Amino acid sequence: MSLAAAFDAFQKQVDAEAEQVKEARERRETFKSALGAESDVIDVWGSGSLRRSTHIGPKIHDLDLVVVFDSNEHPEWGKPGDSAKEALDTLGGKVNRLLGITNGTIEKLVRIAAPRNHAVKCFIDSPGDDDGFTVDAMPALKHNGALLIPEKKSSDWVPADPQFLVEKVKQRNADWDYFLRMVRVLKAWRHRAEVEGTVKSLVMEVLALHHLPGGLSRPQALKSFFTAAAIAVGNGPVMDPAGLCGEIQPDLDRVALRDSLLNAADLADQACDAAEEGHTDDAKKLWREVFGDDFPAPQGTPKTSPALIVPTVMPRPIKDAPQG
Repeated sequence: MSLAAAFDAFQKQVDAEAEQVKEARERRETFKSALGAESDVIDVWGSGSLRRSTHIGPKIHDLDLVVVFDSNEHPEWGKPGDSAKEALDTLGGKVNRLLGITNGTIEKLVRIAAPRNHAVKCFIDSPGDDDGFTVDAMPALKHNGALLIPEKKSSDWVPADPQFLVEKVKQRNADWDYFLRMVRVLKAWRHRAEVEGTVKSLVMEVLALHHLPGGLSRPQALKSFFTAAAIAVGNGPVMDPAGLCGEIQPDLDRVALRDSLLNAADLADQACDAAEEGHTDDAKKLWREVFGDDFPAPQGTPKTSPALIVPTVMPRPIKDAPQG
């Protein structure tokens, strides 16, 4: 198997199953049709990784929706106070009435519609099901070319523009056909990083947006990314690309993530050198150290792959940020 074929095989392990994607999109359309027909709703559209085609597999467990309400129908919304909670409760009530599993008038689909801080989490399966599917439906108002969304914890409305990232990712993939696929690969890699807690997938996507070069082979692009991303993470936090929501993950252990990226950069550098010298099997072994056992090994190689080793740093306090 060539190195390119090995990357193709690894991609199949990373990507979500076609049937999973189809089912998630069908559920999204069900929500869009039901909520979009409401008289006080002017638009419903998908956000999040499913909309951007940066979701990873093997299963898809959630999707995100933005439900844009007519501010003329809700003139009190968008102001500090009880209106943030009211907007979430209003959307939750609509989901129960239209799609509730007991009395839904459009379809009996949602077991629980629970208002959270920025969105209503709709449980299609039982809340305790580890493989359960959820839909995060976020109420919003149009504001200055972007959105205002409710924040229940602060009793206020905050600006956000999830459509900005949708368009930027679309542009990057138009320029380089492998961009979306490599974003999914990097989202899978984040589970290899030795970081206290979890690196949000959105962090990796935004790092890829800024630091994953196009026009190169996949190995060379990844090699360049790991080095550039390590420098960026070391120099400061990963910010909302739209410039509205601030830091994407304030509790992120940036020191540990930087060290993991540097370790991956070193391995990627060695793998690219080995490939250029014609040592394909050695290159595969090194990429396997980067990505783990799902990356194809040379024939006869045992299924062992050491985890990345970086120092542990205590996490900082968490502050929610609604990038979607």
